[in-house]
Amino acid sequence: MTTPPALLIAGHGTRDDAGAEAFRDFVRELGRRHPGLPVAGGFIELSPPPLGDAVAELVERGVRRFAAVPLMLVSAGHAKGDIPAALAREKERHAGISYTYGRPLGPHPALLRVLERRLAEAMDPSWDPAGVTVLLVGRGSTDPDANAEVFKAARLLWEGRGYAGVETAFVSLARPDVPGGLERCARLGAERIVVLPYFLFTGILPDRVRFQTEEWAAAHPGTAVRSADVIGPEPELLDLVWERYEEAVGGDLRMNCDSCVYRIALPGFEDKVGAPQQPHFHPDDDGHHHHGHGHGHVHSHAH
Repeated sequence: MTTPPALLIAGHGTRDDAGAEAFRDFVRELGRRHPGLPVAGGFIELSPPPLGDAVAELVERGVRRFAAVPLMLVSAGHAKGDIPAALAREKERHAGISYTYGRPLGPHPALLRVLERRLAEAMDPSWDPAGVTVLLVGRGSTDPDANAEVFKAARLLWEGRGYAGVETAFVSLARPDVPGGLERCARLGAERIVVLPYFLFTGILPDRVRFQTEEWAAAHPGTAVRSADVIGPEPELLDLVWERYEEAVGGDLRMNCDSCVYRIALPGFEDKVGAPQQPHFHPDDDGHHHHGHGHGHVHSHAH
């Protein structure tokens, strides 16, 4: 019987210790759920362990094949370029290994159900959802395709759930920002707003979302504003990562390339088409100087 590939979880990284530990706990829980399978996880930046250390850990355990799943909600630069480039570098470092690359989590129906729970937890029990406007706040990216995915999640969250509306904002790199998103809600007539962070775990950016929300609410006492929690390590998230793993192992890769800046000339991003992807070196990665060259266009376009 063929041994199944190991599971490698690739995270973004955060300067928040609690957020980094939440990721590490999540990886450990996946290992407990699947005791016969080697499971490891690492970060692209900001937090230990770096992704290269996680690959080395698997190799030390005798692993030669693994499936890498990006623990990310949208396909931004990290999922499209940094992780594939880092994995290509690790293949050079460790002779004889092979891997498949899964897709980001996306606005999966299971995660939408968790977001709906977070909204219910944040709302006053007396509130009718029909009178509540939701502001879904994403990380924000310089990649327009990634920002569009947050708008897609907002629309899917709105459909069939009875909220007055679901608007979108970003905490960094893209507009509207959190105060701008709240102002838009108010101008559209919202009297009750729940700000919903579109993040997996706690961290600096979700804390910033909450702080900016509280600051805006204090300046607008006529509007009732509540803050919801992040998605967190829910069973639905654990199940979805496993689903992405099984897709990768089975070759069922459905990467969306229709609006990828590395493939399609989008207005203002024409210089990105065909651009070589460089590994995103982690400051704690002692081996980063070994392979400082690019690996060509390694963003996967499998369908």
